[in-house]
Amino acid sequence: MRAIVFKEWKQFPELEDVARPVPGPGEVLLKVAGAGACHSDVSIFQDFTAEVPGNMAKGFVLGHENSGWVEELGPGVEGIEIGGAYLVYGPIGCGHCKACSRGQDTYCENAATNPYLGIGLGRDGGMAEYVTVPVRNLIPLGDADPIAAAPLADAALTPYHAIKKALPHLNGGGRFALVVGLGGLGQIAVQILRALTGATIIATDMKPEAMAKAEAAGALTVLGGPDQVSRIREITGGRGVDAAFDFVGVTPTIATAAGSMAQGGRLTVVGIAGGLHEWTFFNTPYESTITNTYWGTIEELHEVVDMYRAGQIVPEIETFSLTDGLTAYRKLADGQLSARAVVVPHD
Repeated sequence: MRAIVFKEWKQFPELEDVARPVPGPGEVLLKVAGAGACHSDVSIFQDFTAEVPGNMAKGFVLGHENSGWVEELGPGVEGIEIGGAYLVYGPIGCGHCKACSRGQDTYCENAATNPYLGIGLGRDGGMAEYVTVPVRNLIPLGDADPIAAAPLADAALTPYHAIKKALPHLNGGGRFALVVGLGGLGQIAVQILRALTGATIIATDMKPEAMAKAEAAGALTVLGGPDQVSRIREITGGRGVDAAFDFVGVTPTIATAAGSMAQGGRLTVVGIAGGLHEWTFFNTPYESTITNTYWGTIEELHEVVDMYRAGQIVPEIETFSLTDGLTAYRKLADGQLSARAVVVPHD
């Protein structure tokens, strides 16, 4: 079968012929419906210079946002329908620590000694015609479109987890939520906030076309610039926002979010860009929190799929054939995509 393989650090991946995988005990073989291209993939082959914690050694098939149809059952698997459509939970932990027992493999206590971080993160992923998946990691899609669903596994689960943790700050009247960065995750975050809260949603970005999409989803928008924070505070009547979500994570965006906070608010930095923020007692609103989150739980991905099937989350995608998958990654790396790229191997 054909697959997009990450072969070497600081080297663009390659489209190769590889052996079709065979499902082991407790696994299924999926015929891939869609595989989302994520900036994390670009970081793997463009930014990293050595193996990262979790033994994510080079030489694996990319793709951690996956959906597909069950093609074959491994030994011991029961109750799974051949031909059924499923979304894939990407992280794979040790399966027996406290974090994994609650379905939060992303925070596995044994990540440093596990053989890989997840599907498409050290273990062969879904940028291929077929992929093997532990049956535990399957979320049924029913009759929902599996191709459009593929990005939900990260681009929706990640903001959903961050927003769900912040819901106590948004419960009640007169609350404000801020979304910084209106790429794939930020756009879905606006939809999730609209569905789960009654808060006024403020969204900010440097791209007018991205802000127009957020406005169509129900957000008030503020263009990036020197008066960005003052304009956000003006919308809130000077008080600031109750919950902010930074989906970029560079120093200026963290500063924008932090400068927009109300007393007792919560700032969640979701974007993994390595930005820094200086905390002092007097430059931080009293009893406000700056924190971070990473991906989400299996249970939450079931909830994300429920929202998708109800029409509350509608990912914007651009599809590519597997042959054109490398083009999708080049466009992603060059910032030329306005929607989530989804590779469709059997189109």
